[in-house]
Amino acid sequence: MFRKILSSGIFLAILCVGCSNSSNKVRENLSQWADAESASPSDVATGATLGDFDSDSAYTYLAKQVEFGPRVPNTDAHRQTGDWLVGELERHGARVIEQKAQLKAFDGTILNARNIFARIKGKNDESTQPILLLAHWDCRPWADKDPDPENHTKPVDGANDGASGVAVILEIARQLSIDPTDRPIDILFVDAEDWGTDGDEDSWALGTAYFVNNLPVKGYAPQAAILLDMVGGEGATFCREYFSERSAPYLADAIWQTAKRLGHGSFFPNRMGSAILDDHVQLIKAGIPAIDIVEYHPEDDQGFNPRWHTISDNLDGISKSTLQAVGSTLITFLRQ
Repeated sequence: MFRKILSSGIFLAILCVGCSNSSNKVRENLSQWADAESASPSDVATGATLGDFDSDSAYTYLAKQVEFGPRVPNTDAHRQTGDWLVGELERHGARVIEQKAQLKAFDGTILNARNIFARIKGKNDESTQPILLLAHWDCRPWADKDPDPENHTKPVDGANDGASGVAVILEIARQLSIDPTDRPIDILFVDAEDWGTDGDEDSWALGTAYFVNNLPVKGYAPQAAILLDMVGGEGATFCREYFSERSAPYLADAIWQTAKRLGHGSFFPNRMGSAILDDHVQLIKAGIPAIDIVEYHPEDDQGFNPRWHTISDNLDGISKSTLQAVGSTLITFLRQ
């Protein structure tokens, strides 16, 4: 994943594209989530009992991905993991559509990419706009941020950077297969996010760019999208992200308030982090309101998990408490 504080000119360019493509209807619908700020703690607690989030199960999903090996495009581990993800979603009753494409990376490599899109039906009206949950499932091909230069050509296990977001969404899918929400919930495991290079902003998030330009369903327009990125690290904090705040502030308000009421305020401090170029920016450009839940530490010069893009991004750096904080917040939000 690419992390960078972008220039004000790029800020404006992205925001103008997103705003010009977003319909008034979608933005009006977002305002209903402002009501979440006034919900009582008992309301939230009642919602949480409808289908609890199981961090042990999420950790099992995470460990299974790591067991396959680094999920770098064009490798056996990547192909096997993709097959497993499709099977798990179908096992939970989701309708799956696969997008397979050959995408050209910045270095000329042709990536056999695979976006995995799925829908979990709601209890009631299928015509209701869905909420889209997404995470990237590929791994960084090179540990270029590792403190040891000898590791810079080695692939990353991606326990946190990739597998954690996928694991949280898989556990939510499992819970929703038992007790669905009223509205449909869509899932996107996006590929080819992490094969990029510094200084070339278009070299990242290739799978999401392909998705928005080749929608799996004609006219597809979720009410909003929630991106999960690096959501399993020990000691993680999730600050509010710049593009998210400009795209869907009511959605961010509702999720951060839900986290606070559930006792996860230390994980979700109500403060600004940075502007992060991630998969959600591609959605915003396409007119889909989107937010990014991503680990970020404003007090740190780098800002990100110290294991980011190193060979130490493995199971040793994963915390079930972090998975629980993110997962229970999301599933409670989806139910309330």
